[in-house]
Amino acid sequence: MKTLSINRFVIAAVAVLFSVFIFTSCQKDSNLSDTNAVTEEEATTLSDESTQAEASFDDADDIAMTAADEEGNAGGFGVEGKGVTQRGPYFPRFFELRGRIGDCAIITVSPNDSTYPKTVTINFGDSCRGNDGKVRRGKIVLHFTAPVRRPGSVVTMTFVNYYVNRAHVEGTKIFKNLSEPPVHKWSVEILDGKLTFPNGRGYKYEGQKTVKQIVGMATAVVNDDKYQIIARSQTVYNNGRTVKITTVDPLIKKVSCHWISEGTLKIQINDRVLKLDFGFPNNGNCDNLALLTWNNGNNQRVIHLP
Repeated sequence: MKTLSINRFVIAAVAVLFSVFIFTSCQKDSNLSDTNAVTEEEATTLSDESTQAEASFDDADDIAMTAADEEGNAGGFGVEGKGVTQRGPYFPRFFELRGRIGDCAIITVSPNDSTYPKTVTINFGDSCRGNDGKVRRGKIVLHFTAPVRRPGSVVTMTFVNYYVNRAHVEGTKIFKNLSEPPVHKWSVEILDGKLTFPNGRGYKYEGQKTVKQIVGMATAVVNDDKYQIIARSQTVYNNGRTVKITTVDPLIKKVSCHWISEGTLKIQINDRVLKLDFGFPNNGNCDNLALLTWNNGNNQRVIHLP
């Protein structure tokens, strides 16, 4: 049986809770006062920016959990033989992480051995262009209570003056391993999350999600893994608008696909209720499209996922 590749879990969570700020109609509506109405142009801008910003937050998740995965491997915690974890020499090289963020970041581990708790700091300095084309600066700091794959372990991620592509990312994320082998399960909680663009637009963000592996537990092939995600979040924009997002139908993320391919979210803005369908248009096949509907399905917009 394979162990869970935690960075794949994080990929599974990408774009789950991105806050799509939906435009209302430019026309007046009895359910929405004039003070709450926004133009289509303004709301489209907010939608695009919030999607990009949330993708920036999840980008940090993927970096952090890739580091966590490789740190665990370095101590032999990623190897299973007949149900027994085999310990090995501790020498984290972070090859997979370097393949994403490049060589300009400085990665430190303290203590630099297989004991816990420990702290891993990824320092991007003043400017660090990754192999993925993204420019990052500042630090991502990870605190481990135990190896990330061990059931009951907790990884806490914080940011120190951290930016990705000029978007300022703040807050704390807590990853808890709730697994009961062979079922892999994780919870992710976001506390005091905040994302801000150079033009001052941005939002405060809090949310929770649970990720459970539902396919691929019994094979050594990572690419056949599939995850189920249930989430809820609240986003408060700088202009005071509040958006609540909850899962209606569990979201399905395949490792073999970069995007969520099934599931629906309920998005509530004031009295407005909208639905985001990730199954559009291919009924679960891999694509970067989702369908946003409102006004009882009479209005719709195709969303391009980041």
